[in-house]
Amino acid sequence: MTPPQPKDVIVYDGQCRFCQKQVERIRRWDSRSRFEYVPRQTPGLDERFPQLAQGDFNTGMRLIGEAGSVYVGADAVYQIATRLPRSRWIAWVYRVPVLHQLARGLYAWVAKNRQSLGGSCEDGACQIDHR
Repeated sequence: MTPPQPKDVIVYDGQCRFCQKQVERIRRWDSRSRFEYVPRQTPGLDERFPQLAQGDFNTGMRLIGEAGSVYVGADAVYQIATRLPRSRWIAWVYRVPVLHQLARGLYAWVAKNRQSLGGSCEDGACQIDHR
């Protein structure tokens, strides 16, 4: 019996309704089960992925590659898009330098405003300190 293939891991805010909706969309497109989906609130996450302990999750989701590389926010979206056949068309946008910067700026805006984009968030998880 062959061991299971290691998967890239998508780490997201499991208490944010907007984040949950976006991850659900990715799951639907992930017909080959390419990813593991882990809410950032999962016990033991920092022990499993020590590189996440220092990160500010208000900047967006994380994609942890099989080799341990970490992609954040728009960079994570790009990496996810390159791995899913249905969304590869999105990846081309990120390859154009001006559009690359626009994608990062748009993602930063979405991350900052996600509490108002996805409806209510439970337990104040989407409350972001804007200092």
